[in-house]
Amino acid sequence: MESSIDGSLVRDILVGLGVFLPGLAICIFLLRAISIINALVVTLEGVDKQLGSLGTPVAQTLSHVSGIADTADMTLARLGGVVGQLETVAGTVVKTSAIAQDALTPSIVNLGSALTGVTTGLRRLARGKDGRAGG
Repeated sequence: MESSIDGSLVRDILVGLGVFLPGLAICIFLLRAISIINALVVTLEGVDKQLGSLGTPVAQTLSHVSGIADTADMTLARLGGVVGQLETVAGTVVKTSAIAQDALTPSIVNLGSALTGVTTGLRRLARGKDGRAGG
């Protein structure tokens, strides 16, 4: 038997290499992708653990902030009541001053009238009945 290499054998070997090499490249790519995905999974598990440990303090902080907000709401409600009472007091003071003014105005007018009468009487006394001085 002669050892001759015919063209079909070479073609079959080249076709086999042509199929094998891309398959090998895809296998290497997938192995690298698996290692990257595994590293990503480890990183995400670490982040998940850290977020899990933060859950309790964040919940406590939010509860505390909620308590502060409730206290602020109650304080504002109380201040609203105080403002209402101050408005009532101011209204009462205005009414009282109006009543005092109404009560004092006639007295002042009467006092003015009385002073006018006294002044007129003193003038007559000083000038005499006929209005001349020294009478």
